[in-house]
Amino acid sequence: MTFSIVARCPQSGQFAVAVSSSSPSVAARCGFARAGVGAVTTQNVTDPRLGPWALDLLEAGASATEARDIIVRNCTFPHYRQMSLIDREGRTAVYTGSKALGLSTDLCGVNIASTGNLLASKCVVEAIVRSFEQSEKSKELGARVIVAMKAGLAAGGEAGPVRSAGLQVVAQEAWPLADLRVDWDEAPITKLEELWTIWQPQMHDYVTRCLNPEAAPSYGVPGDE
Repeated sequence: MTFSIVARCPQSGQFAVAVSSSSPSVAARCGFARAGVGAVTTQNVTDPRLGPWALDLLEAGASATEARDIIVRNCTFPHYRQMSLIDREGRTAVYTGSKALGLSTDLCGVNIASTGNLLASKCVVEAIVRSFEQSEKSKELGARVIVAMKAGLAAGGEAGPVRSAGLQVVAQEAWPLADLRVDWDEAPITKLEELWTIWQPQMHDYVTRCLNPEAAPSYGVPGDE
């Protein structure tokens, strides 16, 4: 019921994860990222516990492949799970269990991995990976990820209509640089792109507001001079 992406920008050190599904509120349970560590998706018959577990393994020094293998060996009902992982070196790993729903597939690329289940076509994850790899590397990672998700949707997306989507980007700080969610909409990826367009021009300023309020700009809201 989900197609997704995990990605890394080697220039900025950012990680991103984006997901879309016919189910509501997909990003709340399927996408995980940690600054300086990596990004993970856990989907299909979703076990959200696998996301933090994988990030803990990556933070402790495991590669994406090692973390995946540890989880597949030790988690409950691995045949129902689907995962993608990217580590701090940009190494990727994917896993699709034998009981994944419908047409399910996965693919690793350069600083990117994508997985999907109940897909309209196997071309979906390939379109996501190739679009990301061909996108302009000077752009913000979040923008590149959204373009890749749009490419996956254009390639067929899920077999049924998608209704929710989410994007998380982490940079140097412990909190997300971006954490945008569309929990139920007719065109959630389009709506997610609209939210990104609003948030992106000011997201770095909000980090400055935290670290050095005296250097942060005002946004002109009442009372904020």
